[in-house]
Amino acid sequence: MKTLIFSLYICLMATVTVLVSSCKKDGDTTKPVITLIEPAEDDVLKIGGTVHFEMELEDDVALQSYKVNIHHNFDGHGHEKSDEETETVPFEYDNDKWDTDIAGKKNASIHHHEISIPENATPGDYHFMVYCTDAAGNEANVVVNVELSHEDNHDHDHDHEGEDDHDE
Repeated sequence: MKTLIFSLYICLMATVTVLVSSCKKDGDTTKPVITLIEPAEDDVLKIGGTVHFEMELEDDVALQSYKVNIHHNFDGHGHEKSDEETETVPFEYDNDKWDTDIAGKKNASIHHHEISIPENATPGDYHFMVYCTDAAGNEANVVVNVELSHEDNHDHDHDHEGEDDHDE
């Protein structure tokens, strides 16, 4: 009797394993692809200006949303006073909702200048992060190192027509 119960238990576990593994193979497990064009690694972003943000997104089935996060990447901190009259603060940006304008599309082109860097942002090294999720919940991300500065050292030529494009 114990052998019969044990054999039934093994058969049941084998069946469950086969069913679970076959479901995973049939579902979308491929992460979306993010091609961040700007800002690029080591770009200098002007304090008091806007960020030129451009990227391409693609997925084998369907995109769902994307999110942008910018945060300081200071190696340490000090308590020095700024030479300027206004005290600076580390810049933080986190769009608090995922942009879902891309939902259901396989490809999307994003281009805008909607991220503003305040005049009192602390100069220094920052991370610019983009997250993208597809309709199945797979998530990809990219991170580039950027610098915030009062000097504009970033020259770029690009077409400003079609700001905030979302292509299919």
